[in-house]
Amino acid sequence: MRFLGNVLATIVGLFVFCMIFFFGILLVGALFGGEGDKVRVKDNSVIELDLKDVTHDYGGQFKFTDFDYFETRHDGVSDVLNAIEAAKTDDKIKGISILNNESMLGLAQSKAIRRKLEEFKKTGKFVVSYSNVLTQKEYYLNSVADTIYLNPVGELDFKGLSAEILFFKDFQEKSGVKMEVIRHGKYKSAVEPFLENQMSPANREQMTVLLNSIWGSVVSDISKSRNISVDSLNAIANSLGARTPELAKEKHLIDKIAYEDEYHNAIRKALAVEKDEKYNKVSILDYAKNVATTGKDHSVDDKIAVIYAQGEIKSGEGDVSYIGEGSMRRSIEEARKDKKVKAVVLRVDSPGGSALTSELIWREIELTKKIKPVVVSMGNLAASGGYYISCNANTIFAEPNTITGSIGVFGALPNFSPLATKIGINAEQVRTHQNASGYSVFEPIDENFKGFVTESIEHIYSTFLKRVADGRKMTTAQVDAIAQGRVWTGTDALKLGLVDKIGGMDAAIKHAATLAKIKEYRTENYPEYEKTFEELLSGFMGVSMFQSKESLIKERIGEENYQVLEQIRTVNQRRGNQVVMPFALSIR
Repeated sequence: MRFLGNVLATIVGLFVFCMIFFFGILLVGALFGGEGDKVRVKDNSVIELDLKDVTHDYGGQFKFTDFDYFETRHDGVSDVLNAIEAAKTDDKIKGISILNNESMLGLAQSKAIRRKLEEFKKTGKFVVSYSNVLTQKEYYLNSVADTIYLNPVGELDFKGLSAEILFFKDFQEKSGVKMEVIRHGKYKSAVEPFLENQMSPANREQMTVLLNSIWGSVVSDISKSRNISVDSLNAIANSLGARTPELAKEKHLIDKIAYEDEYHNAIRKALAVEKDEKYNKVSILDYAKNVATTGKDHSVDDKIAVIYAQGEIKSGEGDVSYIGEGSMRRSIEEARKDKKVKAVVLRVDSPGGSALTSELIWREIELTKKIKPVVVSMGNLAASGGYYISCNANTIFAEPNTITGSIGVFGALPNFSPLATKIGINAEQVRTHQNASGYSVFEPIDENFKGFVTESIEHIYSTFLKRVADGRKMTTAQVDAIAQGRVWTGTDALKLGLVDKIGGMDAAIKHAATLAKIKEYRTENYPEYEKTFEELLSGFMGVSMFQSKESLIKERIGEENYQVLEQIRTVNQRRGNQVVMPFALSIR
C-alpha cells in the first residue's frame, strides 16, 4: 500500500509541476509576448486585405476568472476599420491590395469597409484588387478599387439577390417530431417553416421588398465607383452579362484580365520596385494588431464607451458569438458609473432572441440614458430583440442595408407526441392541481396551457410596442402598423421613423460626442467576457484557445450545410418567449 501511495504522490507531484510550468509559460506570454508578436511594418509597404478570418464586429476581450490571465483579440471588423484609418496617414503604407479575398461578412459590414477604403483612396494612395473568382458580395467590396483584375479563366457572379427558406412541415409529419407554435404578427415567419410547406403571401411580400431595397443600395454604390448607370447594372444582372472575364471587361465591371504574377508586377511598378524583387507587404490583421497595441494617447480623460452586442440574445454570460445578459448588463453598468465615460455607443448586430434578456438589457440602457447619451449603431442585423435593445437610445444609426424592425413575438415548443404514438410510447401524468403538469413533449398541447402561453405572448408584444412607442416618440397604433414582425432595411426604417440617421460606426461615435458636448475623447471597447479554467482547457489539444465547436463543424461540413443544422438546432433549444428575426435569411 505504501508503494502505491508513493506512486500516487509522484503522479500528483508531476501533475502539479506540469500545471505550474504551463501557467508560468502563459503568464510569461501574457506579460512579454505582446510586443514580440508585433510585425514590423517596412517602408514602401502594401496592406493585403484578406478578410476570411474576420467574422464579427468585435474580436473580444476575455478575462479568466480562475487565475490572472487576460486576452484581447484584434480580429474584428472594428479593428480592420481602425487599421485602414491609421494607414491613411502612415507614410510606410502606399496602398492596399485586395487579393483573392474570401469573406463571410454581411453586407452592412462590407459597406463599412468599402466606405473606409473610399476615404483611404482620397489620400492619393492606391487600392487594387485581384480575384480568381469574384462572388457577388466580393465584387461589391472590390468595386471600390482603382483597378480590378480578374483571372483569364475566372468568372464574375453578378445576377441580383435571392433568398432561400427551408420548410419542415412534411418532415415533421413523417418524423413525428413537430413544433407547437404560438405567435403574434402576420409577418412573424421565424416559425412559418414549421407550419407550412411554402411561403405565405405576407412573407413573400416582405422578402421581395427587403431584397429590392438591399439590391438598390448595392448597385447604387457600384454605380458610383464604376461610373455605370443603375439601369445598365440591372440589365447586366438580368442577362448574366458579366459572367466571363471578357464580358465583365466589356461591360466595364472589371479593368484588366490578367494572371496573378502580372498583378504583382503592376504593384511593383506602382511602388518603383524592380520586377525580380519582392515588395513589402503586411496582412490587414497583423497591421490591425500593430495599430491596436501601439501606445495610445491616454492623456485624454473623456471617453466614449463602445459596447458590442453581437449574435443571438440568450441568457448566461455571453461571448463574441452571442449576447448574454451577464457581460452586457455588467458592461453597461460599468460604463454608466464611470465618470470618465461621457457617452455610450451600442453597436448592435443581432437577429434577436430571448424576450426576457432583451428586456433586461433594455432596462440597463434606460437607466444609462438618464445619466449620459446613448447612441445605437446598427450593423448587419438589428431585428426583433436586436431592435428591442436599440429602440430607447437617444439616436439610432443604421446602414442602408441593415435589416431591422421585426417587432413581434413567438413561442415554439417541440412536441414528440406523434412520434411517441408511432413507436408505442404512452405518457401518463399524476397531478395535484389542474395546471400542475404544465407542458409535456409526449402529449398533444393542452388548449388550456396554450391559452396561457398565448396570453404571455400578447403581453410581451404589447410591452414591445410600448417600448418602441416610448423610445421613438410614436403612438402604439403607429408602431403596430409597421410592426407585426415585418423587417425593413435601414433605408426604409429611416422613412418609417424606426431609425434616425443613415451612417456607420464612425458617424455614431461622432454624434455621441456631440450629444455629450465633448471635442477630445478616446473610445473604450466592451464587453469583457469572463471565462473559466475549464473553458480555457477546452481550447487545447489541437484546438485554438478561442475556436468554438461550431467553427470546427463548419470546417468539416461547410458553411451552408452548417446553417441548415443550426436553424433546426436553434429553434429546438429556445426556451421562453422569443423576439427573433422573422425568418432565417440567407441572401445570395
